[in-house]
Amino acid sequence: MFDVNALIGPYPFRHVPHPDPDVLVRVLDREGLDGAWVGHLPSAFYRDPAAGNAALYSLLRPFTKTLKPVPAIRPDWPAWRDALRRASDEGAPAVRVYPPQWGLGPHDAQLRELSLAAGEQGMATLLTVRFEDLRQRHSMDSAGDLSAAAVRSLARAGDAVRLVVTAAGREMIEEVHWGLTDAEQRRVFWDISWIWGPPEDHLAKLFRTIGSSRFVFGTQWPLRLTQTPRATLDLLPDDVRGAALASPEQIFARPNRSPDAIRR
Repeated sequence: MFDVNALIGPYPFRHVPHPDPDVLVRVLDREGLDGAWVGHLPSAFYRDPAAGNAALYSLLRPFTKTLKPVPAIRPDWPAWRDALRRASDEGAPAVRVYPPQWGLGPHDAQLRELSLAAGEQGMATLLTVRFEDLRQRHSMDSAGDLSAAAVRSLARAGDAVRLVVTAAGREMIEEVHWGLTDAEQRRVFWDISWIWGPPEDHLAKLFRTIGSSRFVFGTQWPLRLTQTPRATLDLLPDDVRGAALASPEQIFARPNRSPDAIRR
């Protein structure tokens, strides 16, 4: 099992203990996880994430077998295509974008262009709905949650697009999923880091209606406990217990493509 939603680096609005790659590797080993897609947390709040991406590549270099970089790329910033090529050269399975933090609207044409370009190079676009609940946020953290409209807009951009949406709850997942065509639904995957288990059993209800193949394992470490999504899976009701999540390889699978054609 692979964690598609891990982060390193400090958080601007509260202290996060030990957000370091060597600690993350130990956490993954403790939880029996094979590896993680890793972003640079402070880059979400940089006007220009280039310096954060350089730090991410450098910090992860000793751990390339376990930790895969997921850099942040602003499509409204100069030379974003160069940053995308660098991400591909560094073996990134995905790129992160933060529309609320960067002031990009839900139908931004540049976001669509980036998502298509990333997909054509075999990389997913990773979106973050929230870092913290609205009730917990610092007064200076003025960015709202990612909107369902933004996810739908990117899902409709073209078949090359592959989206991994992290930190979404049941309500948003259903709002997006049932507003898309079958082909568009197959372009979107959801991590389970913010989906409730018992007693609400939101994850079980989503598995029954949408199917477990639309979901991937994610923790949002170090902002959230890695044990939470594992416990949510372990506490699933009998009728959906053992349902298989999608693997990172399945994110990039397309109809009529052989496994050998999948880049990552």
